Amino acid sequence: MNESPDPDPLLDLLHLLDLEQIERDIFRGVSRSALVPRVFGGQVAAQALVAAGRTVPADRAAHSLHSYFLRAGDPGAPIVYSVDRIRDGKSFTTRRVVAVQHGQPIFHLSASFQTYEEGMEHQAPMPAAPDPETLPTAAEMLPRYADRFSDPGVVDRLIEARAAVDLRYVDEPPFATVGEARDPRSQVWFRTNGKLADDPLLHVCLATYVSDMTLLDSVLLAHGRGGWAVGDVVGASLDHAMWFHRPFRADEWLLYDQESPSASGGRGLGQARIYTADGRLAITVIQEGVVRVPRG
Repeated sequence: MNESPDPDPLLDLLHLLDLEQIERDIFRGVSRSALVPRVFGGQVAAQALVAAGRTVPADRAAHSLHSYFLRAGDPGAPIVYSVDRIRDGKSFTTRRVVAVQHGQPIFHLSASFQTYEEGMEHQAPMPAAPDPETLPTAAEMLPRYADRFSDPGVVDRLIEARAAVDLRYVDEPPFATVGEARDPRSQVWFRTNGKLADDPLLHVCLATYVSDMTLLDSVLLAHGRGGWAVGDVVGASLDHAMWFHRPFRADEWLLYDQESPSASGGRGLGQARIYTADGRLAITVIQEGVVRVPRG
C-alpha cells in the first residue's frame, strides 16, 4: 500500500494503515488520538481489513465485511491482528481477523474477496444532493457551533481528527440542532485530502475508516440529541457490515446517504449507501451501536 506524496495528515493516516507484519499471518498496528479515550472504531476496522487483504491474491477485491466491536481499544497500546485463512476457492476467498490487546480480543472481522466477473446489473438510484464544492469544510463549519460543546477544545480536536478527510455535511449536523427532533436522515460528502495510489485495497480500507464517523448521526437526529461531543448521549459501535458493489476511489467525492430505521433497547441502527459523484452505487453500510441517554 505505497502512496505518493500527500499532505501530512493524510500521510499520517496512510502510515496508520500500513501495518507491520510480524509473521506470515500476524500484523501489528498502532493507534492515533481520538475524541474519546478509546480506539476509533473505523481505525480498527480498516486495519483489520488491511491485514486480511494482505493475505489475499491481488486479483481478488474485497466485496464484503462483517465485524463486531468486542471491547474498547486502548489507544496507548499496539493492536495485534491475527488472520485465519478460512477458505481459498476458485472465485471467493474468506478471511477471519481477530484484533487483540492486552491478551484479549477487542474486535472480530470476517471479510470476503472475489475475482472479477461479469453479471447482472441494477442499483438503487442516487438521491439528490448539492455539489460538495458548495458546502463548507469542517474547518469552516465547526467553529460556528463552538458554544454547543462544554469542552472548548472539542472543535480543534474534531478538526484535527478529520484533517486527513474532507468531510462536508449536506444539512446541519446533530450538534447544531440540539433539542430539535428531525427526520432520521443525514448526508455527507467525503474524500481524502490528497491523491492516493492506485491500490484498490487502500481505497476500500479508507472508505471503511470514514464509514464509522457519521453513520449513527441519523439516530441522534430523530431524538434531537447532539452526540458524544455534546455529552447528551453515550455510546459505541457494536457491529459494522459493508458490501462493496462497484469500484471507486476514496480520493474522489463520495456521497454518504444515511438513515436510521430503528432505535430501541439502548441501541440504534444506521444504514447507508455510498455513491460516486457520477451516481454509481459503490457501497452499502449497516451498523448498530449503543446509544444511551446519560443518567442523572
